[in-house]
Amino acid sequence: MSTPAAGAAILAPRRSSRFVAWVRAWRAGLVPFDEVADAVAGTEEHLVADAPGTWKDVSLREALPTLAKLSPDEIRLVLPAPGDPRGLPGPGDFAGAALLAGEAVIAGALGLIPEVRVHTSGSGDTFETVLWRTHPLPADAPAACLTLPGAAEAEAELAAALADTTAALTRLDVAQWRPELAGALEALRRPDGTTDLPPGFDPRSRRLFARAAVLDRVLALAGHAAPGGAVNNYEAQQRDAALRPLTAACRQALVAACNAPLRP
Repeated sequence: MSTPAAGAAILAPRRSSRFVAWVRAWRAGLVPFDEVADAVAGTEEHLVADAPGTWKDVSLREALPTLAKLSPDEIRLVLPAPGDPRGLPGPGDFAGAALLAGEAVIAGALGLIPEVRVHTSGSGDTFETVLWRTHPLPADAPAACLTLPGAAEAEAELAAALADTTAALTRLDVAQWRPELAGALEALRRPDGTTDLPPGFDPRSRRLFARAAVLDRVLALAGHAAPGGAVNNYEAQQRDAALRPLTAACRQALVAACNAPLRP
């Protein structure tokens, strides 16, 4: 029987990261248009709301041509968090929604944010659809992302944060609170195609994305309250403080990998 931990462990990486990686590769001429929507969506249904020239929600495949005139460098991933709005174009509806979601895409004059909607069928089965909500952006929005760290800097920061956090979590004995983390990490190490970047990304970016994508999913599990109330408020605060630097470094690693320069 699958456990909640096991379910959390096999969740897909952030949807915005796959959107940015594959759409950038398409705009660079490295993957055909027909592959992009399927690569981004995987087994989910993805729709787009408020896309230019539309009056209703349309499929991701129908909406992608609105990005056909953009260069790869105009399509950027942002993973903001409270207190860390790096990459956002400034205050506004898009910035507020991106902070709430924890992820977003900047594509020229548009911002896109995924909203996950859970549905229940008549037989009681649940399934999800993803709605990409489109926001108009200020003209200078793409430039706001260009000061983020590159892959080399992000890789060094991630390695340092991982070492520090591992030591802190060992002292806090987090394994006793969440023993299933070891199994979750092992499950995430199994190849499933969700930590691969499309053609055009260099080996450093691929390595950084694969490592950060795994850590990002494990951190999401580690940050949840342990079942049965095994962690009190003080212990939870210690855990969160220990995880915070690694979580920030992990976000920036994903951003740096997905926004890295592409080459044929």
